[in-house]
Amino acid sequence: MNLSFFDQFASPCFLGIPLILISMLFPALLLPTPNNRWITNRLFTLQSWFLHLITKQLMIPLNKNGHKWALILTSLMTMLLTINLLGLLPYTFTPTTQLSMNMALAFPLWLATLLTGLRNQPSTSLGHLLPEGTPTPLVPALILIETTSLLIRPLALGVRLTANLTAGHLLIQLISTASATLLPVMPTVSILTTLILLLLTILEVAVAMIQAYVFVLLLSLYLQENI
Repeated sequence: MNLSFFDQFASPCFLGIPLILISMLFPALLLPTPNNRWITNRLFTLQSWFLHLITKQLMIPLNKNGHKWALILTSLMTMLLTINLLGLLPYTFTPTTQLSMNMALAFPLWLATLLTGLRNQPSTSLGHLLPEGTPTPLVPALILIETTSLLIRPLALGVRLTANLTAGHLLIQLISTASATLLPVMPTVSILTTLILLLLTILEVAVAMIQAYVFVLLLSLYLQENI
């Protein structure tokens, strides 16, 4: 029974083709076709407004030097948002429930922000490891604590995204299994459980969007410390 609950975190296949690959082709239908006009239709206008909103929110904590990262952060936000939402479709798979993928995204980007700070302003970047006015006996301990907190940042990014999405998917499967099991025995309770499942699904959609935003926002804050 435990295996059946965690089978949803393995990509289902049809004729040897992972269904996640097919589902990830769906957003391509939303891409605008080449045209001589600046704005072709209402869908393109909505996409432009949404990308502008994302970029604006991510660039607020950054100064002018950090705006060079706008394309990377906006693209990452769009990719995570698409993957998280597609993972809620039936017979698909959410790659961001895998810690390996999240760490592969978090670690290089975190390292890039850290190396940017060490290259451009090494004194300021290293100064974050020791708060101003620290008593001399506490200096070694604080440096060790701050260094540890700095090094676990990519792990925290990856684990946060993985844990939130995994917990939501497991809860949805548990409640849906309970609803299907109770239907022939207690139909009223089963209907109430289904209503809870519907509300939980709406909540999971919100969590998928919020976690994508939080992941990229924290990266932008790490970048702001180093530029």
